[in-house]
Amino acid sequence: MKTLLIVYHSMTGGTRQMAEAAARGARAEPGVTVRLLQAGAAGPEDVIAADAYLFATPENLGSMAGLMKDFFDRCYYPVLDRVNARAYAALICAGSDGQGAARQIERIATGWRLRAVAPPLVVCTRAQTPEAIAAPKHIGADDAMRCEEAGALLSSGLAAGVF
Repeated sequence: MKTLLIVYHSMTGGTRQMAEAAARGARAEPGVTVRLLQAGAAGPEDVIAADAYLFATPENLGSMAGLMKDFFDRCYYPVLDRVNARAYAALICAGSDGQGAARQIERIATGWRLRAVAPPLVVCTRAQTPEAIAAPKHIGADDAMRCEEAGALLSSGLAAGVF
């Protein structure tokens, strides 16, 4: 049995909806266990026990969310050289382009020697005012479907032995 670990952080609900959609898509594949964990609850043992990863974060001030960074800070060295060549993908909920958070995740994944199996999936909420940024988010059906497809891609690749 293969395991896909989805680690996420969400303050306004957008990234949580994206991670849950990815988990739905991944769970459609028999033979793969999907673990959906909030960043604060995930640790090195969870990363080591998984066969592939989906990292989901909001972009805050052009960077990944602080609690996602905390997850990577706590896990980075205990996991180093123990997850080489495993597959990963990233989901980013952003008010604009999401590229700052994508670059940060890519750099950490490079250090862990993970293999990106898809480009970062960025859902742009266009939240630009303080009120819009702090407001609860709703991820539309089309974007949720794209997140489901990202989860399905990782899960089906694991089940088929592609990664």
